[in-house]
Amino acid sequence: MSHRIEQPTSTLSLKEWAVAVKALGTGEQIITVRKGGLYEETREFKLENNRFYLYPTYEHQKAELVKPEYQHLLQATLKGWSANQSTVTIEYFAEVTDDIELMDEEKLRALSAYHIWTDSFADVRLRWKRKLPLHILFIRTYRLEQPISIPVDETYKGCKSWHHLLPELSQSGFQPVLSDKEYAQQKATIIEMLNT
Repeated sequence: MSHRIEQPTSTLSLKEWAVAVKALGTGEQIITVRKGGLYEETREFKLENNRFYLYPTYEHQKAELVKPEYQHLLQATLKGWSANQSTVTIEYFAEVTDDIELMDEEKLRALSAYHIWTDSFADVRLRWKRKLPLHILFIRTYRLEQPISIPVDETYKGCKSWHHLLPELSQSGFQPVLSDKEYAQQKATIIEMLNT
């Protein structure tokens, strides 16, 4: 039976490196790793909703924190981009199916095969605010049939994970990046690894 979902009606969005959005959007990975933005009100990551848009950010991406085999995805996100960009394009929305807290460095290393980041990126995330767990978010990604370009507002800048996009986003068709079966298989593989 097919998984039924609707496009979010809220404009809530999660800021993520454009290369990570690209990896989620191409099915290269189904997880993202969060601990919190520098300016979160609670100083820790909190899942505000399990459905939201993916807002790609470009200026803080660091090539040395992306594995060599995914550098092409990073370069693709930077093609034609400039720091003076006045619009951003929203191409995807996400549904978090699972939020697993992790404090085990060995298990974080074992996750390496399932994401685009280098071990040093993952280590920095784990060690920052060491007493707080990492959130491993399992994300089912959906591609909008009509990507939406919106003006970049000042409120979108800074190191906060979440923000509400100011304009309403038009509702259109969308497709899951991975089939129900593909997503379920990838998720089961990762969860089995985390449980061993």
